[in-house]
Amino acid sequence: MCLIKQQTFCYLYFTETFDMMHVPTMAEMIANGESPDILFWVGCAGSYDQRAQKITQAFATILHKVGIRYAILGKEELCTGDPARRSGNEFMFQMMAYQNIQILNGYGIKKIVTACPHCFNTLKNEYPELGGNYEVIHHASFIQQLIDEGKIVMKEQGSFKGKKITYHDSCYLGRANNIYEAPRKVLEALDIELVEMKRCKSNGLCCGAGGGQMFKEEEKGTIRVNLERSNEALDTGAAIIAAACPFCNTMLSDGVKNSNKEEEVRVLDIAELIAQSI
Repeated sequence: MCLIKQQTFCYLYFTETFDMMHVPTMAEMIANGESPDILFWVGCAGSYDQRAQKITQAFATILHKVGIRYAILGKEELCTGDPARRSGNEFMFQMMAYQNIQILNGYGIKKIVTACPHCFNTLKNEYPELGGNYEVIHHASFIQQLIDEGKIVMKEQGSFKGKKITYHDSCYLGRANNIYEAPRKVLEALDIELVEMKRCKSNGLCCGAGGGQMFKEEEKGTIRVNLERSNEALDTGAAIIAAACPFCNTMLSDGVKNSNKEEEVRVLDIAELIAQSI
């Protein structure tokens, strides 16, 4: 229950942080007789991890500029239960999932967009068996749709034009859900030079955080997984490592810092890249 209490506190903090942007909660919208086009599922990292909050802000900025009617659950949103299930605690997973499903179904939610591949995978592929059936879209695919529809228009002289950028495939976005092209098409819209790592797409290497590894002690080995992956990204000579997952962002950022390259190479989510370019 401790995790749930922490989550509640952090989502309150998130709501306060975004007051200036007037991010509505589902409760507020329903009270005003309104309904959103999408529910923005913020997720644990996007709510209370300071680095991931910047990704949340960037995606919210995009939604505001494009004029998408959206809402968040705020303090009603709990963890999807992904870390619990990956760590073997099925009881905790189902307890969290049923609470979320009850809230989502109570609001009649049909369409969910999230910036976290872990949340995306759980909501899309694992909630249906428990009674939670929704159209779930990762923010990479959603941003690509907005670009294709002409709703997102880049600045003529964007901040990243001509920059050499490499993209890291999140396991839960790529191998688990076969989403490889959407984030790359988003990056290409920035008119950048996309350079691939030797291991990419279906042959990509995990950042080291998946499967609950983010929250457990390291196992014996010759090198940490995130350092191995970060070195592969650095070997491309890219000035920016693009990611589409808050966990990957953290692991790659730590790897870049370990190589003392944080002044030369930035790790940014695709939402941050787009938010700075429109």
